Amino acid sequence: MGEDFSLYFDIIAVFAFILGGGNLCRVHFSKVYRKKTDWQFSIVTLLGFFVMLAAGLFKIGNPEGIQGDVTAAGSLFADLYDSIFTPLQGTMYALLAFFVASASYRAFRAKNIDASILLIAAFVILLGRTPAPSLIADFFAGAGIGFMATAFNFVPTLTDWIMDVPNLAGQRAILIGIALGVISMALRLILGVERTYLGADSK
Repeated sequence: MGEDFSLYFDIIAVFAFILGGGNLCRVHFSKVYRKKTDWQFSIVTLLGFFVMLAAGLFKIGNPEGIQGDVTAAGSLFADLYDSIFTPLQGTMYALLAFFVASASYRAFRAKNIDASILLIAAFVILLGRTPAPSLIADFFAGAGIGFMATAFNFVPTLTDWIMDVPNLAGQRAILIGIALGVISMALRLILGVERTYLGADSK
């Protein structure tokens, strides 16, 4: 049953990707044609979409030809992915870290026990993902305060536990919900039940 479900999901996903790509082109072509606000960004979006689509479908520059893996080293797709997408992704996550820290400072208020737990967990994770705990532990060890050094040395372990146990459990539940939502929305789009993405009334 699991294999059948996976197969059906792949079939639905293919049609959803086709509809998604078509809708992306429709929206951005319309934005460029009407010269709406920031229409220049739509040109960049469309250019990137078609270049990556062509590089992946036709295996441009692939050393193994059309039969090779789309991500093979030396292919245009792999070069564009490694030289453009990966650096942009790293930049985005680097900026996101500062944004999360800023938003946490402004939004988190320890008004109840749930907010307090969230605030403490966020602080531990942000601290544990940096070299700060080991540096602070070395400082306390040099000062002869052993219990503080032990506590800060334990921060990375606590961070890993938070990410691997409670965070992973919640993440899996969210991913299951997202997958079911994607399947249901894809079916609604394919069957014509959902038409709001076309600007029409859902009724």
